[in-house]
Amino acid sequence: MTDRELSELAKRRGFFFGSNGVYGGTAGFYTFGPQGAALKRNLEDAWRDRFTLRQGNSEIEAPTVMPEAVFEASGHLDGFDDMLVECATCGESHRADHLIEDATDIEEAESLPVAEVEELIREHDLACPTCGAELAGEPVEEFNLMFETTIGPGSGQSGYLRPETAQGIFVEFPRLKEYARNQLPFGVTQIGPAYRNEISPRRGIIRVREFTQAELEKFVDPERDDPPIGEVADVELTLYPVDEQQAEDGDYVDVTVGDAIEDGTVESAWVGYYLGLAKRWFRRIGVDLDRLRFRQHLPGERAHYAADCWDAEAELAGNWIEIAGFSTRSDYDLRKHEEHSGEAFTVFRQYDEPKTVERATVDPDMSVLGPEFGGDAGEVATALESLAGRDPSAFDSEEVTVEVDGEEYTVDTDVANFEVETVTEAGEHVRPHVIEPSFGVGRIVYTVLEHAYREDAVDGESRTYLALEPELAPTDVAVFPLVSNDDRLTSLSAEVSAELRAEGLSVTTDDSGSIGRRYRRQDEIGTPFCVTVDRDGIEGDGKETVTLRERDTAAQVRLPVDALAAELSALSTGGRTFVDLENAYESVETDVSRT
Repeated sequence: MTDRELSELAKRRGFFFGSNGVYGGTAGFYTFGPQGAALKRNLEDAWRDRFTLRQGNSEIEAPTVMPEAVFEASGHLDGFDDMLVECATCGESHRADHLIEDATDIEEAESLPVAEVEELIREHDLACPTCGAELAGEPVEEFNLMFETTIGPGSGQSGYLRPETAQGIFVEFPRLKEYARNQLPFGVTQIGPAYRNEISPRRGIIRVREFTQAELEKFVDPERDDPPIGEVADVELTLYPVDEQQAEDGDYVDVTVGDAIEDGTVESAWVGYYLGLAKRWFRRIGVDLDRLRFRQHLPGERAHYAADCWDAEAELAGNWIEIAGFSTRSDYDLRKHEEHSGEAFTVFRQYDEPKTVERATVDPDMSVLGPEFGGDAGEVATALESLAGRDPSAFDSEEVTVEVDGEEYTVDTDVANFEVETVTEAGEHVRPHVIEPSFGVGRIVYTVLEHAYREDAVDGESRTYLALEPELAPTDVAVFPLVSNDDRLTSLSAEVSAELRAEGLSVTTDDSGSIGRRYRRQDEIGTPFCVTVDRDGIEGDGKETVTLRERDTAAQVRLPVDALAAELSALSTGGRTFVDLENAYESVETDVSRT
């Protein structure tokens, strides 16, 4: 299925479409229609069930606009860039790495240095996709992707729309740790919008400027906390490690989670654990596992905060697209926010028994440091305290030198008031490390739609349908009166619909056109079951009955109205299969042939 075909189906059936169309549209922004919004909501609920509820994690909802100080501390102001090349003829801007990937066999041009990207543009005579002008010789520049805004009236306070949901969790860590009773490990999740001012949005909802992330930040003690690998040790993964990507004849590595961790292919046991959980979850929501791989980031493409990262990638229309990332963020974020805010981003770890230790301390004489170093005196004192903790021998000489913002300051040792004390400690402060599984909700919606697309023939007529998992389908069941001019049928259809809604099912009704056309409309949006109310069901001597049709096989059974709600609920939750119903009730013959 091509991107164009999927986009046309999505627009026609109300899954998603470009926003602001009456004003010419706005690149990189999409509206989820009635079907898409329901599918997206069901997918988010499935993610929440797996990564929040079943994991015993907490969920928060943080603001989407945050002050500049947050992103200065996190490193996004300096390190959240893409490579931009601008056409001198038409003025259009393009992602330089994407141009190279489209024109060559290079898969991850994002990992290349700017100078090499410029050389590749020259070497391959790349042209502007908009006007066809040559781009050779045009400079490639780093472009920060964050949307800037002002908080408050007038000049106000500088702020940014968040480029990831994660920072909303990190900045609240001092409070969140209290909710977790200061016990590691603990996890915090968030599902919500993020914003990136993409240079060249493309491929529908795959690369956009506003998107939804589902993220988990797992805070762990790096020395003590291990994941429950036994839960996923036997899960088979298709891995694409760095060394295989860099080899001329590199290939995938098919291995279990347990073996990948044991042989070092996946360095972090926590990352391996979440790869296993994600693989099972992707299968649950209908991702084609034959079109799924986990690719390790090359050194040059890792985010500034990531010590290691693996992407879950899905094959879409012949291209591999990232749909989730699994990062080892170490203590980068908590350390940076601690340095910039002055708050403690640590958890107190109690010892089993108190320990007597020697601790190096300083008590700088500020009456000397103040006149000598002026406004830098406080930072010099802080640097002295840090140096005493990590290298007490530095104070053995008559003078000690510290560095603040690249400048060296020399202080007399007696002014630093250095000493070593013997103290009894009940515990120590530990700065947690962070493991982050991050999922792109829109991209997964797109993946599920493409992977669910099917074509076949029913009763000699071709049809297209979406084989969506019932858990994700926008509508659980459609209810039809066989004809719309029979009050008995329309009345019973209304009663059936009301009863199914009371059962908690999502129900739609349709009395327009032939029954075959109504089935086809529901098939194309992935509705797993259709109920038809006909005269045979109301004119018999026994209980009222209806025909229940299953989407994928177009098989039908006749069952009593009073059993319908319970059976559909069981089908929707996986407690019952349609084969079970075919064995329990009267089947209705339907001709189905696959194409």
